[in-house]
Amino acid sequence: MKTIDPRHYDVIVAPVVTEKATMASEHNKVVFKVASKATKPQIKEAVEKLFDVKVKSVNTLVRKGKTKVFRGNFGSQSDVKRAVVTLEEGHRIDVTTGL
Repeated sequence: MKTIDPRHYDVIVAPVVTEKATMASEHNKVVFKVASKATKPQIKEAVEKLFDVKVKSVNTLVRKGKTKVFRGNFGSQSDVKRAVVTLEEGHRIDVTTGL
């Protein structure tokens, strides 16, 4: 039985399920919300170990938080780091199922 390092769960926070992320999945790409301090090598290692797939490349982006008004109250969304993970041919991750 293989052991999974619990730190991998700290790197990958959640899958992103949006229209754009769903369209990217047709091109062997999966989008994850990741920890703000996570590096590309850490993200690659975590995805390979948790999902048992081969990662081709990792691209990251930070979506800056926005200021919103709800019922007259001002609030701000926090910054979110996302990783677009490109998988090797033949590998797939179904993000609709849990880990």
